[in-house]
Amino acid sequence: MSNRRTLLPAWIVTVGMSVVAYAADLPLEYRILATSRTSTMEKELNDAADSGYRFSRVMGGATAAGGPEVVIAMVREKAEAIKETRRYKLLAATRTSTTQREMQQAADDGYEYLGQTVFETAFGGPEVVIIMERDRSRNNVRPSYRLLATSKTSTMQRELTALGEQGYRLMGMTVGKTAIGGDEIISILRKD
Repeated sequence: MSNRRTLLPAWIVTVGMSVVAYAADLPLEYRILATSRTSTMEKELNDAADSGYRFSRVMGGATAAGGPEVVIAMVREKAEAIKETRRYKLLAATRTSTTQREMQQAADDGYEYLGQTVFETAFGGPEVVIIMERDRSRNNVRPSYRLLATSKTSTMQRELTALGEQGYRLMGMTVGKTAIGGDEIISILRKD
């Protein structure tokens, strides 16, 4: 009887590990989105989400065929049923104060930060682009976001340290040209 008790938990652990390994090995499908217009990208993000894709990565830069573009990789599991629970917002602005305000408004509406880049848009020039997601299947918290932008690493160090002491976590950082500040380090922090 005592052997049976010790074997049962081991069997449960083995089956549980097999299920986890199987889920991690499911085939994935990717969809690449690329455009120089931020309004077009937000529409494409949400169209892909309607087909079951979710955000994976973002990068801004010049592509061979399209010139300066924001490029986003979307992913979905092949076996996953299509769920229309995710919505995306793409925030782009040349002024960091505008971006900070728009980002916090999106967070108040249930969106969460996913990624960021800097690229030259078709009409706006160099802009900070931030991707945010609202997942209707989750009970979203309403975090507080802070955006820092400076051309000096010593200033960024001081500002990150001050916000870190208040409980903010660094979510993302980019370096790039913006219309107002020139070459800047742009950091986004979050506090739940």
